[in-house]
Amino acid sequence: MNNPPQTRTAQARFVATHSVLTLDARHPYVAKSLIDAQDMHRNVMSGFQGWVDDGTPDARAQMGVLSTWAVDLKAAALVLVVQSKVAADWAHIPKAALREAPHLITVDHTFRAGDTVSFRSVVNPTYSRPRTGPDGQKTRGQRVAHTKPDGVRKWCARLFATGDTPGRVGASADPDTISVRMLPAVSSPAAHKGLKVARAELRGSLTITDPTVFVTALSDGIGHARAYSCGLILTR
Repeated sequence: MNNPPQTRTAQARFVATHSVLTLDARHPYVAKSLIDAQDMHRNVMSGFQGWVDDGTPDARAQMGVLSTWAVDLKAAALVLVVQSKVAADWAHIPKAALREAPHLITVDHTFRAGDTVSFRSVVNPTYSRPRTGPDGQKTRGQRVAHTKPDGVRKWCARLFATGDTPGRVGASADPDTISVRMLPAVSSPAAHKGLKVARAELRGSLTITDPTVFVTALSDGIGHARAYSCGLILTR
């Protein structure tokens, strides 16, 4: 017997907290994180001490921690946005590193099928390059980053529904209408030597097709490198 088709929900509620930190990019606490992706990750996670046991391998996912940042080198300002399921505490940040007090926002929004929202996201767009083993048999593909906007838009086409093609995030968008800006890769020269994360900024509009799936994408993020400030979808 065939299973009945799954019914899409008409609406879904998204609840999270956003911390907006405006930091002095010249302060050593901040400057280190701009040249070391692992240090940026540590700074983000430092706002959530005590919520889970130290050393828990999936602590970030359990707390729903996602982040994104942008730097204005001329103004020497770093704006860091951190999303989480639990309350953050930024009291440990050196006062001299802060341009202003952290701004905490409770996000509580209900999304409905058919809603159109503007979005911004910094992502790690990758694809699997086929490989062949010594015996001529295909082996597990190698993950490779897209380095040009056209490749990133192909990645978007798999992510967002177009026409009758089901998308992975419960929203549709024409990839040709999405603004793509390639960003410098981030890396870590120390403990995670060899880490290099390609990044691209996406901006555009999405039409929600499945609110429950969309809210999951907002909560969990999209793509790879979510521990390194990729995958957070900001909407308005």
